[in-house]
Amino acid sequence: MFKRILFSALRVTIAVAAVVALLWWFGMRMPGKNISKTVPLSSDEITLREELRADVQKLAGEIGERNMWRYAQLNAAADFIENSFLHAGLHPRRDSYELRGQACHNIEVEIPGTHPEVLLIGAHYDSVFGSPGANDNGSGVAATLALARHFANRKMQHTMRFVAFVNEEPPYFLSGEMGSLVYAGRCKARGDKISGMISLETIGYFSDAPHSQTYPSPGLGIFYPKVGNFIGFVANVHSRALLRRVIALFREHAKIPSEGAALPAFVPGVSWSDQWSFWRNGYPGIMVTDTAPFRYPYYHSANDTPDKLDYDRFALVVSGMEKVIEGLDKL
Repeated sequence: MFKRILFSALRVTIAVAAVVALLWWFGMRMPGKNISKTVPLSSDEITLREELRADVQKLAGEIGERNMWRYAQLNAAADFIENSFLHAGLHPRRDSYELRGQACHNIEVEIPGTHPEVLLIGAHYDSVFGSPGANDNGSGVAATLALARHFANRKMQHTMRFVAFVNEEPPYFLSGEMGSLVYAGRCKARGDKISGMISLETIGYFSDAPHSQTYPSPGLGIFYPKVGNFIGFVANVHSRALLRRVIALFREHAKIPSEGAALPAFVPGVSWSDQWSFWRNGYPGIMVTDTAPFRYPYYHSANDTPDKLDYDRFALVVSGMEKVIEGLDKL
C-alpha cells in the first residue's frame, strides 16, 4: 500500500515537473542576453526621466484619483493627455462612447507610415477607486506620451498609433465597458491591420530587496528572480512570436534586467491589462510591466503616489522601448 502511494506521488511529481519544463521551454525561454544590473543613465535619459516625473506628478499629484466616481478628474486627465499630444505636434482624436449617460474618451494619435500595418502602443489613464494611481497607471501614460513625442516627427514604415484608454479599472475591468475593449472592437470592425499592441502597465517601481518579487504561481518562482529589479514582458501563447521579437530587441540595447513569459491567459496576471482587449479581437498583444500586484506594496491604494516611483529605472525602461519600436518598424 505504501509503495503504491509513493509510486502515485512520484508519478504526479514527474508529471508536474514535465508540465513546468514544457512551459519554460515554449513560453518562458526568451531570446537575447539578459543583464543582471542596471546601467547609469545617459544625458538624454536624464532629460527623459524629468519628463516622466513631470507627467506622473501632473496625473497623480495634481489631478489625482480619476475614474467615473471622480468624473471631473477623469476628464481633466483626458484634457491633459490631449494637450500633451497637441504640444508634440500631433493631432489627437477622441474615440468616445457613453457609459450610464456620461461620455468616456479613449484618446488616440496616429503617425502614418509607408505601410498600412499598425503598431499600437497604449496605456490606461484611469485610476482605481480610492487611489491617485501614480504607478497604476500614471507611469504607463507618461511613457506613452514620451514615446509619442519621440516618434512625432519620424518617418516610419509602420503606421504608429498611441492610445490612452479609459475605464480599465474595476468595475469595468475585463468587461464590455472597458475602454480598450470598445476601442479594439471598433478597430476590428473597420478592418484595421494591427500587427502588434504593446500595453504599458505599471512600469515605475523596482526593488533590490531580497524576496521583493512574488508570482501568481509558486512554480514560476523556480525560473524567475526573487528580487524585483527587472521589467517584465508578458503575453498569451498566441502572441508568443511578438513577445520574443520585443524582448530580443529590448535586450540588444538594455540597461535594465528583463524577464519574459508567454503563458495561458488564465494564469493570474497574464491578462490583467488592455492587451486582453486586443486578444479578444484577434490581434497579438503584450504587456510591459513591473508586475505591480506581485511586487508593489502600494498597489491599488491611496499610497500609490508619485514619490514611490524609481524614475531612473523607469526612464531606462522607456528608453529601451524606444529601441524596441524602432526595431519592430524594420521587421
